[in-house]
Amino acid sequence: MSIVAIVQARMSSTRFPGKVLAPIGERPMILEQLDRVGRSSRIDRIVVATSDDPSDDSLAQVLQGAGYSVYRGPLDDVMARFAGAADQYQADAIVRITADCPLISPSVIDQVIEQFESAGVDYASNTLDPTYPDGLDVEVFRSSVLSDLARLDLDEDEREHVTLGIYRRPEQFTLHSVVDPTGDRSHLRWTVDTPTDLEFVTWIYGNLADHRPDFDYSDILELLTEHPEQSRTTDHGVRNAALIGKDTGAMRGPAS
Repeated sequence: MSIVAIVQARMSSTRFPGKVLAPIGERPMILEQLDRVGRSSRIDRIVVATSDDPSDDSLAQVLQGAGYSVYRGPLDDVMARFAGAADQYQADAIVRITADCPLISPSVIDQVIEQFESAGVDYASNTLDPTYPDGLDVEVFRSSVLSDLARLDLDEDEREHVTLGIYRRPEQFTLHSVVDPTGDRSHLRWTVDTPTDLEFVTWIYGNLADHRPDFDYSDILELLTEHPEQSRTTDHGVRNAALIGKDTGAMRGPAS
């Protein structure tokens, strides 16, 4: 089975424009995140799905200059971008990750992939019943599900948020929820939606990357246990703010 991570990214974020190229230290945030995704032992290829809008030209140049595969498609149709990338790179299974998660965990990615395979489902994620920090969101689904969705009359929200059409239809697609075996930490906020979020992430990198370049989930938790005053929670920002007010059905998932 070919497992392709498709990381969706664009420069025109409404909450923090240009954040994907904002620096963490001396490198763009997205390159730091892609390094972490690349440490997954289960992913065969990483593709960044961005738009063909001129606003994303600089992003595509940075990514290609760093040696990453880039697929460009419609700015306002993320579903079309994913379907095009999956087809071009012949994915059997897709790992969906958004580009505002520079603390994404390679071990958590592997855990979600492994449970997806062992459960034999259409879709698995750690967001249906959130127990991991916001910013470690991982979704895995069969590439064929995109073909199934394409035959449906999807609304604008479902084309923007890609997997919304899956977990809105639990009667049509088989779903599996991955939970943190060590406890519920869904109140922690490790995503980047604002400059203040980026300051927090930069602090994490500054305290871990030099002496532990392959730091992972447990290392961040240990650091924050030592410095609880630095921790960020849902008090600092609403989880999945882009989905508030939308009908997500019985299940929940990450915003784009």
